[in-house]
Amino acid sequence: MKKIIIISGLLIWFSGLEAQKTGTIPFKELGKVKTLHAKDIQVSRWSIGGETLDRDYADYHAYKSYLGPLGAKRIRLQGGWAKCEQVKGVYDFAWLDAIIDDAISQGVQPWLQPSYGNPIYPGGGEAILAGGIPTSEEALVAWDRWVEALVTRYKDRVREWEIWNEPDISKRFTAEDFAAFHVRTCDIIKRIQPEARIIALGLAGLQRTEYVSSILDILKDQGKLDYFDVLTFHGYNPVPENSYEAIAALRSLVHSYNPNIEMWQGENGAPSTPLGTAVGAMSKLDWSELTQAKWVLRRMLGDMGNDVDVTSIFQISDMHYSGTDHLQGLNSKGLVKTNPDNSVIGPKPSYFAFQHTASVFSGDIQRIENVEVSPQHENLQVFGFSKNGTSGDAIALWIGGSKPEDDFEAQEISLELSNISWKEPVMVDLLSGEVFGLPKKAIQKKGDKYLVSQIIVGDWPVLIIDKSWLTIE
Repeated sequence: MKKIIIISGLLIWFSGLEAQKTGTIPFKELGKVKTLHAKDIQVSRWSIGGETLDRDYADYHAYKSYLGPLGAKRIRLQGGWAKCEQVKGVYDFAWLDAIIDDAISQGVQPWLQPSYGNPIYPGGGEAILAGGIPTSEEALVAWDRWVEALVTRYKDRVREWEIWNEPDISKRFTAEDFAAFHVRTCDIIKRIQPEARIIALGLAGLQRTEYVSSILDILKDQGKLDYFDVLTFHGYNPVPENSYEAIAALRSLVHSYNPNIEMWQGENGAPSTPLGTAVGAMSKLDWSELTQAKWVLRRMLGDMGNDVDVTSIFQISDMHYSGTDHLQGLNSKGLVKTNPDNSVIGPKPSYFAFQHTASVFSGDIQRIENVEVSPQHENLQVFGFSKNGTSGDAIALWIGGSKPEDDFEAQEISLELSNISWKEPVMVDLLSGEVFGLPKKAIQKKGDKYLVSQIIVGDWPVLIIDKSWLTIE
């Protein structure tokens, strides 16, 4: 069903697949952002989630044609000990070979997580979120053998290894237990692949600084801080902007141990279905495909504006959890909509929103630290970016401070901006990918400042960006 929305002369319809403009706005339409295939992107901060394939809650081969065109340069995968070793001592890597080889062929680099437990071994843990790590001697030796086989098999294709997922929410082991397990696993990885990069911790809670520091203290005491190249954190929040104070505190903590540790947002997404129709994080709130798309844009641009090194959106496909896990039912955070049998229905508006952002913000991009904005508007988010090889800058603007609304309510704003440079500024709506020319009266240079007016801003990011950043079709 088509949903018609009129706001400030802009007529848009959402078919559930893609946003299309069918009306007029005061600015001249120049076309749409030409999106880039992952194979055509050399440098990127964007990753997409491919989790839960180890438990068959999604089907890579059903959605794989959407992967490369999305524009993400990384995909997060879970290695699935229990899927690989269903008979003691016998490994089946064929399922994982097919996924890794296909992703790489599309220009997307996997980062691979050795996880979860394997119940065929007494004390082997469970193949579920918040399950236990292996604890018995038999299970630990079996884990060691599997990790050795995993790294040996993929060391020529995978360089980044994330040890486990969200250990901080499991009640089956302590931080000290996990630190020992982390070191044990890294010892194997580094012995086989000395140049490997170690990603830790897949942290569920942004506030769990004591958990992080206790593990870092152990690594420091053992002289193994090099087993911690990247901190990955999750921390789902319906208001993305509310995460960044805690992220800054985490950054300060880990950099007190090693200032070279990177900060990756390793898993975050929003549902796309109404209250009561899905499971998983934030599913106790009401969502739609539109609010999901807005949320994804705010998370991506907010992460980039707050110096997060890599952002991974959870995830490319809807997931259908079975009753053997801690959840049962649809997890509707996918950018691609699927049936209960994991067959694909089609991409959601969030897919195109991600695609537009990944294409525009590819390459060597830096945040402009000293952008000055006047006057201040309540909850207005403003971030500036420069890009090597372009003739001007980019400004992202949106109204934050609350969960995205299921409408296109917006306001016209006027701003004075300093420390920005534009040669030919245009406006980009990242939801639809549409590019609009700006009349001279909308962007006026006054000394070393720009006066910006007539820009309609809502609770999703739009860009004022130098045209040199874009290929328009």
